[in-house]
Amino acid sequence: MRTEQEMFNLILKVAENDEIVRAVVMNGLRTNQNTVKDIFQDYDIVYVVNETKPFREQKNWIDQFGKRLYMQYPDENSYYENDVDNSYGWLIQFTDGNRLDLHVGTLSYVLKEIENDKLCKVLLDKDKCLPNVPEATDKDYWVKKPTKNNFYDTCNEFWWCLNNVAKGLWREEIPYVMDMLNYCVRPQLIRLMEWKIGFSTNFTVSVGKSGKYMYRWLKDETWDIFLKTYPSGQVESIWKSVFIMCDLFDYIAKDVACNMKVKYNEIEANNSLKFLKDVHLLPRNAK
Repeated sequence: MRTEQEMFNLILKVAENDEIVRAVVMNGLRTNQNTVKDIFQDYDIVYVVNETKPFREQKNWIDQFGKRLYMQYPDENSYYENDVDNSYGWLIQFTDGNRLDLHVGTLSYVLKEIENDKLCKVLLDKDKCLPNVPEATDKDYWVKKPTKNNFYDTCNEFWWCLNNVAKGLWREEIPYVMDMLNYCVRPQLIRLMEWKIGFSTNFTVSVGKSGKYMYRWLKDETWDIFLKTYPSGQVESIWKSVFIMCDLFDYIAKDVACNMKVKYNEIEANNSLKFLKDVHLLPRNAK
């Protein structure tokens, strides 16, 4: 596997030797000092160019970065929006284990990106066309302090959507249940856990995408309980995880409500939980 220094040397060498490339910007996890480094971190690189067309037309241009295992052209994928005249990219997994997410972008496009992303670092600027970028920070991704309405809406969404989970479990519609849990219910729990961490850190940390770094600030016991909310595909296993999720949400909601000095709607929580328990005991042939 090529080392980090070898990869940076290659990225800069290609840019320096190509007259069309005028600057190099890096963003993503490698600019964030608060992430734990490992061998799977991508190299998120943007080459500043006058136009993207030459790079789109020269399909073999990316061969110089190494032997590819497989890759994706995101701007040619129908699932993603694109503006190929201003930005074009290659997502490359190399055979040596490195991954390079490389884009070429016009100066105007890149300037807007830099303005909106504090996790940027300028690696090369041939024309001094880029602004002085402050030291990269993940401040934009810090947990945001909730408003009273944020708290009430999150609690209501959690307890209300469990209604659909209960019906889906009784019907044994597992794909539907898992979607409801992971896309509607779980995000509310994670948001609440983020707020708990926010209050304990004065809202100066990022917990990462999907809350993947929450374990850093939670007690081991709380983190272990959270992991138990991820079930297998068996009905009873899901029921068990749902009840664990409810207890965890209820516990953390009370803690957050105390920090916010607002009243937690325990009647709503208790009634939602009662409905869950009643449906859990309801025979499959109930009329």
